[in-house]
Amino acid sequence: MEQVPTTVLCAERCHLGEGPTYDPATDTAWWFDIREGLLFEARIASGEVRRHALGKMASALGRIDDARQLIVAEDGLYVRSIADGALSLYLPLEADNPATRSNDSRVHPSGTFWIGTMGRKAERGLGAIYALHRGEIIRLFPNITIPNAICFAPDGSVGYFADTDENVLYRVVLDPETGLPRSMPDVLLRRREPGGIDGAIVDAEGLIWHACWGAGCVDVYSPYGECLRSIAVPASQASCPAFVGPDLSRLLVTSAWQDMDAAAKAADPGHGQTFLLDVGARGRAEPDVKLSI
Repeated sequence: MEQVPTTVLCAERCHLGEGPTYDPATDTAWWFDIREGLLFEARIASGEVRRHALGKMASALGRIDDARQLIVAEDGLYVRSIADGALSLYLPLEADNPATRSNDSRVHPSGTFWIGTMGRKAERGLGAIYALHRGEIIRLFPNITIPNAICFAPDGSVGYFADTDENVLYRVVLDPETGLPRSMPDVLLRRREPGGIDGAIVDAEGLIWHACWGAGCVDVYSPYGECLRSIAVPASQASCPAFVGPDLSRLLVTSAWQDMDAAAKAADPGHGQTFLLDVGARGRAEPDVKLSI
């Protein structure tokens, strides 16, 4: 496993750290502790970190504009004012099903937002992947247990997603203009090594970087499913990566202590912390989410 220069961006231990994204205009990274209902905000250059209590479980966000974000939460999508943190419901999502919550999500280059849901106890087949497209929520893929690794090719022509319960990464051909599928998903790879396929992102060259839950690493794959690198993360339950920094050359990786007892935590000193890895690659700026045409 490859070792790269690594620092701790945030030493606070997330119960379930997830959903990192980065705004280059303000040099700000954002991520969540899903279980504790927290949103973290960090300036990469200074290392200053703030935490915001949301009052509900949330897992991802997309930037709408300079003043607003769209938060993916357990019962729907909320517009958040960056200035004061005020939340207003935009659209409900599975709000009538208390057994589910949101999980991995990411914005397509077109501005369409892919959103995953899952059972609160990871019940088999209870989740789904949706698309927020032109102000409407469309269900794309039902019967998902743990949706993860949602990410897109740089030109928007291909999407990827995983069901961590199956440890399978899928590839699907998309309409680049809409972010909606043009075909049924195909299996790109089945992970047989230790660790589960968790959150993922695609870099500027089209390589897929996915966190390996339980294996303490981020693996890098070609668009053809070839493993090119395996980079160590100092926490066994690495959960999701995002490229950050002025040149998008550093990799932020969240982690979690979910389901770890005292002995497991003692054996894993970095559990739940958030890291910056100097990986020698270049990411892409995340697109803004479009709420309408």
